[in-house]
Amino acid sequence: MKTVLSELARAGVPFEEHCPLSAHSTFRIGGPARLALFPKTREQLLLSLSLIDRAELPLWVIGNGSNLLFPDEGLDGAVLFTGGWREITVEGNTLRASAGASLSALAKRAQEESLGSLAFAHGIPGTLGGAVLMNAGAYGGCMEQVVVSSSYYDRKSGEIRTLRGEEHGFGVRKSVYQTLPSAVILEATLRLEPGSSEEILTQMRELAAKRRSTQPLDLPSAGSVFKRPVGHYAGKLIEDCGLKGFSIGGAQVSEKHAGFIVNRGGATARDVRALVSHVQECVRREFGVELEREIRFL
Repeated sequence: MKTVLSELARAGVPFEEHCPLSAHSTFRIGGPARLALFPKTREQLLLSLSLIDRAELPLWVIGNGSNLLFPDEGLDGAVLFTGGWREITVEGNTLRASAGASLSALAKRAQEESLGSLAFAHGIPGTLGGAVLMNAGAYGGCMEQVVVSSSYYDRKSGEIRTLRGEEHGFGVRKSVYQTLPSAVILEATLRLEPGSSEEILTQMRELAAKRRSTQPLDLPSAGSVFKRPVGHYAGKLIEDCGLKGFSIGGAQVSEKHAGFIVNRGGATARDVRALVSHVQECVRREFGVELEREIRFL
């Protein structure tokens, strides 16, 4: 570990020992990480990965901490946050960005360049890397519709590789990256449709207003907890079970949208996991529907 810290400092890579993960989670939950890294460039990210792998430390690569639950006991290894590396370039109707670029920033840049197709992503609190990994989407749009290629670093071979089109294996909140544990997404290229900047901005504002009116944006959460079950809406099933407002510890099924679990204050990962299990059991018992988690438990 001393060697790793020395090399990180020499390369100017920002890092923090015993870093409280709750500070880097939209849930505001999580114990300390033995080491947290915050690279700001491609070179710093690749160096960080190389150092961690050579030291044989456990590694978790995280975007914005917006679709996951960190454990209460923390993580005894290295957690690399990509959000400090946020390059965006536009050529014609093609947008290329680093994994750490936020979806809101991408949508805003596209709108400024009079490019549509990304308005749906403006309110999703994640990064491009996480969005490609999960095929993030909202309001009828998803990453599958715009991603034409992506590059990743293979930690096993040390090579940088590229996926194109159908090679991504996109599905409902999934991609082939979920089956490639040694892959760390670096960048992605999106092909967008030209449009009116003013009309795109209007659409983004309308979707933002819809989010504010229907989602519990005033409380810490990890977004929608469950994937949409075929033929149903998770939130409706949960509400019909009478679970709106139901709490375990500081974790609560949102009173505004039953598809969300919120941190009412002092919630632990244990509270959230117990509440998720309770919701799944109630929906299974009442409707015979298996709710599949969208958020990741680390």
